[in-house]
Parts: sequence; C-alpha cells; structure tokens
Amino acid sequence: MIQYPKMTLQNGKELPVLRFHPWIFSGAIKHQDGDLKDGDIVEVYSAKEQFLGMAQYQKGSITGRIISFSKQQINVDFWVKKIQRAFDYRKFLNLEGNPQTNVYRLVFGEGDGAPGLIMDYYDGHVVLQAHSIGMHLCRKDIAEALQHVYKQQLKSVYDKSSETLPNTYSTGLANEYLYGSCNEELIVLENNVKFYIDFINGQKTGFFIDQRENRSLLGQYSKDKRVLNTFSYTGGFSIYAAKFGCETVHSVDSSAKAIDLCHKNAILNNVTNHEGFAADTFDYLKDHGKNYDVIILDPPAFAKSRDVSHNAVIGYKRLNQMALQNIKKGGILFTFSCSGVIDKKLFYNTVTAAAIESRRNLKLLHTVSQPADHTIVPNFPEGEYLKGLVFYVE
Repeated sequence: MIQYPKMTLQNGKELPVLRFHPWIFSGAIKHQDGDLKDGDIVEVYSAKEQFLGMAQYQKGSITGRIISFSKQQINVDFWVKKIQRAFDYRKFLNLEGNPQTNVYRLVFGEGDGAPGLIMDYYDGHVVLQAHSIGMHLCRKDIAEALQHVYKQQLKSVYDKSSETLPNTYSTGLANEYLYGSCNEELIVLENNVKFYIDFINGQKTGFFIDQRENRSLLGQYSKDKRVLNTFSYTGGFSIYAAKFGCETVHSVDSSAKAIDLCHKNAILNNVTNHEGFAADTFDYLKDHGKNYDVIILDPPAFAKSRDVSHNAVIGYKRLNQMALQNIKKGGILFTFSCSGVIDKKLFYNTVTAAAIESRRNLKLLHTVSQPADHTIVPNFPEGEYLKGLVFYVE
C-alpha cells in the first residue's frame, strides 16, 4: 500500500474541510512532510491529528485540493468509482442515453469531487481539461477509468490541458489523444439541434454546453422576432432562435472563424434566415442595435480575479446600457455573466444601473443559471459561476 506524505493544518483551519470545502489555502498549513512536488498526493490532518482527506498538492494560494474525504489509494479503481458516480448522475438527468442530446458535461471540478478537472462528452468522445497539475498527472488513470465506465461506447479521450494549466508547467506541453481518435467531422445533437464540434481547435472543449437550457428558453421568445446574438461563437443561441421560428437572426462575434462555424451550423440545420458578422459587439450595437426585438448578451468572462472585478462591472454596465438604449419597445433582453467573481446580486445591480441610465423600464421574466450537469453543491458555492437575467423591455 502506498504511503502518502502528510500535511498538517493550523489549529482551527480544519473547519472548512470538516464542512467538505475542498480547498486548502497556503496560510492554513502548519507543517508538511518532505520536499513536496506539484501534483503529489498528500494526506491532510488537523492540528489534533484528525484525518481530513486526500489532496493534490500544488504551490500557490490554493495549496491543496481535496479529491477524497476518506483515506484510500488513489489509483485507476479510485477514478473508476468517481467517474461512475458522475456518469450515473448524468443518466439520472436524462442526458446520458438521450436520443435527442448526446453532449453534456461529465465532470465539473469540485461539483463532482474532482477539483481542477473538467470533462465534456461529445457523442462518444471525451475532452479533458486539467486546471491543476495533480489532475494532469492523473490523466492516464482517468482515461483508463473512462474506458471501464463507457466500455464500447467510448470512441476517444482527448487531453486539451495545455491552455488551462499554469504556464510554468504547460510550456511545451502538447495536447494529445489518451485513447482512440476522431477522424471525422464531429456532429452532435442538443435537444435535436445539430452542431459541428471542433474540440481540437475550438474554444474551451469545443462548445459552450452550459447554455443548453437557456438556448431552449430563448426559443420560446423567438417566434416572428428579429434576433441579435452577440459574442455568438458557433451560433448556439442563433440556431435555436431560427429553429423556433424567428423572422431573422444575426450572429456577431469578433472571430471570423467563429462566424464561419455559425454559417456551417445554420446550413447543417437547414436554417435560411441567419446572417453572421465578424465585428466588435460594442461597435455593432452602436450602429445596428435598433433593428432587434431580442438581444442576447453572452460575453466571455470580463473578470477572472477580484482584483479586476471593478473593471468588469464597468464593462457589463456599458454593454447592457448599449443594448437597452437600442432594443425595440417590447423587446426581450437575455444577458449573462460567466465571471465567477461577479455574484448574482452584483450582476443584477449592474444591469439595473444600466437600465436606469438608459431610461428603460424592465420587467424580470427569468433568473437563470447553469444546467445541472455543471454541478452546484452546497459545500462549494464558488461553483455557481453562470448568472443570467431575462427582461421584458418597455
């Protein structure tokens, strides 16, 4: 049996861990064995020698990420059990084995007891992104565990961690297949809507799965409307709007490649009332915003740390103010923030301030978030990152 190094916490610093919060901050550590290397597995104890959990060590503010609150060996069998639980939960959600949807998030970091690990499933292909060195060092065991869980259903496992790991570790690191391959143009289904997926060259793992339910909600408000989808990426919201009978839908993204994929997805779904524009969203809203009944604002994270959260608030306010100044009377605004450091109350207040300065009256229709496969658990509230508001604009 492997003997793991020991990490001991300062007196009183065990309380968050006893409440099953998985992060151990550097200031909480009293003592640690030996010369620990990034990615090492450690056993964590309180100052009174109470066992607390098994963690992956990494130098930095978050020094330990707990992957088990019970003492056990971290091996392939460990990962089989953890991934099987995640798989069973997605089956409960009617995502696994659903003939209308074959794309979902299989593992969502801390929400599935795997801090620093993201895995998305695309019709038999699993794309893995490690955000911690410990998870990256476990990648081969994880790939083997995926084969045990999915069996013949699994076509490939692709590690796409070079862009998510710290620069000091990822320099020169190549993304690679850990199992199988994908030698064809991949098309997936989401609520019977088709999308091309390029997980090798696309953003994140290839598709923004977290907007699945919000795209369906948009469909309910799209019939006979002129719709603008900003920061459109590959056109998820756009294709839903068209499939639900909008008059016309325009996609705007600063990336010409993204707009090309929007066009491909429109053709794939026999959509003829779509047009895409490679342009800056702020410029486009200023010049063309008055033409739309429905506007979707789904920007990338404006802030990834609290140090720049003030600048993010200014950005969200400006963006929403421009949309509200231009949207037609009786229009519908879908507005989102995926910045984890911007909480729901702050985002709501920011949009409210934009409405006041735009002199537009709003009626709140929906408060939305991420779907259940992007697991939110009570012991880790930081996992709730996606905030969305849907307003009727008078």
